[in-house]
Amino acid sequence: MNTVEQWKAEKHPLEMIELVEEFAEEGLSFDEIEEREGDGVWERMKWTGMYTHGVQRGYIMMRTKVPGGYLTPEQAEVVGEVASEYARAPEEFGGAEQNELWGDAYLDITTRQDVQKHWIEIEDVPEIWDRYDEVGLTTIGGCGDGARNVLGCPAAGLSDHECFDAQPVVDAVSDFFEGNREYGNLPRKFKMTITGCTEDCSQSQINDIGLTPAKKEIEGEWQYGFHVKVGGGLSDGPRMASPLDVFIPPQDAVEFCRAVAQTFKELGDRHNRGVCRMRYLVEQVGPEKYEEAIRDRASVDFPTSGQDLTEGYRGDHTGVHDQKEDGLKYVGFNVITGRMGGDEFAAAARAAREYGTEDASVRLATDQNFLITHVPEENVEDLLAEDFAQEYKPDPGPFERGAVGCTGSEFCNYGIIETKKRVKRWARELEERIDTPDDLEVVRMHMSGCSASCAQPQIADIGFRGETVQVDGDGRSDIPDDADRGDYEDLVEGMDFGLGGALGTDNEFLDWVESAVPAHAVVPALEQLFAAFADERHEGERFYAWCRRVDNDRLRTIMQRADANVAGGVAHGD
Repeated sequence: MNTVEQWKAEKHPLEMIELVEEFAEEGLSFDEIEEREGDGVWERMKWTGMYTHGVQRGYIMMRTKVPGGYLTPEQAEVVGEVASEYARAPEEFGGAEQNELWGDAYLDITTRQDVQKHWIEIEDVPEIWDRYDEVGLTTIGGCGDGARNVLGCPAAGLSDHECFDAQPVVDAVSDFFEGNREYGNLPRKFKMTITGCTEDCSQSQINDIGLTPAKKEIEGEWQYGFHVKVGGGLSDGPRMASPLDVFIPPQDAVEFCRAVAQTFKELGDRHNRGVCRMRYLVEQVGPEKYEEAIRDRASVDFPTSGQDLTEGYRGDHTGVHDQKEDGLKYVGFNVITGRMGGDEFAAAARAAREYGTEDASVRLATDQNFLITHVPEENVEDLLAEDFAQEYKPDPGPFERGAVGCTGSEFCNYGIIETKKRVKRWARELEERIDTPDDLEVVRMHMSGCSASCAQPQIADIGFRGETVQVDGDGRSDIPDDADRGDYEDLVEGMDFGLGGALGTDNEFLDWVESAVPAHAVVPALEQLFAAFADERHEGERFYAWCRRVDNDRLRTIMQRADANVAGGVAHGD
């Protein structure tokens, strides 16, 4: 077994829930915790929904699970208040000035409909958990090798694009796996998405399990249920999920997901952690054999597939939209990179309660944005006049609307480059510098600080993954691999530059067109690309489609017209 598996075998990671409370009660430092629990303690702590910070020792990132992205206004207000009170940087790390764009006490909405908070101290965790318990929230299972937050359509129950409301199924599956010791130690993280919507905004094509709407005639009657895809994922070795010949009645969805998890638990690789994700197993044995293995382990005899009802892919819910009920609207607010102040999120929760009906909710979306639902039409104008709505406006430009960024090197152990501030600045700069066609509503620009793909760059029009780039005149000199960037003027932050990704009926991962582009050269390169796009675009053509139609050599040539060192870098260590 690999080292992580050995740590998990020594002590079941879910035992960390009680241990974290002990650490807090006894006031233990990180050094004292490590001395008591050994090398695997921080890995096992992930099962409680927490990671240690990359460079700020003594502090933690806490991840709150939000199944299907659904929050009541009361829950959302608690999330915002906890961020305001506890997610504060100490003076030694800059205090209220530690981030020039967001200040302090902010939260991050993630691409998995979670909420992340930084600067959390272990001594405060039990109190946060108590406040969460009061409103039905949890961090347990937010990280680690188990079932992660279950995705769903953020407009579930609201949109006329759905065949049925799948949020109850999302909740049932989430409840089954939460704290479930039997499935709390899988070979690797396990990601599920469940939707009854025809537009698949919850991204079934890139998850370990993707349940999407279908119908089938059974014993003379048409029934709604799900079709399924398995084995999707990004990071290194990206793979689009494979469809299985299965129809799943909603009441059997929990059992199906359990059987898939059981199969993965028994057959998944626990040796080479680099290829432990379920997609590698599906690729190895093939979808048909994997389906057989699932059926062998299920207590239900699932019918074969019926009529698929998915029609395409919707990337966001930004804007003001009609709900099914006459006179009600839901409003999608644009949060560039998902980061906003805890006080702002709490204000949005209070606004949902003030301007919405008793059914109002706050929904988190996979594009790092949020929705406020059940707003009577006559209240929309007042809602949009709120202070938070001026910053997180529902009518952004195309670059702002499509901007997604991971945590990056600011806090993440794996991040190579800074992402959040860079994406926000670039999105707004590109709005000013580039005139896009009037009918181009969104340009999806996703930036990951490393190759782990938390920002999902492979499915974006424009994708970036972080690199440390050497830009001296000789390309590769005698700079050692472990060099500190600060010691060398020619070692800068940069990124691999990809074009042409999308999900949906024309799904395709992007091509990494240029590698090791210095960060300062990216915006000039994009200016050149969009100038060519404007000249050559077919009517109604999206940017990703144009990038696919133009060969990569020519895309590189276009980028290199920029008055910047687009192609002059070399990935440090290559």
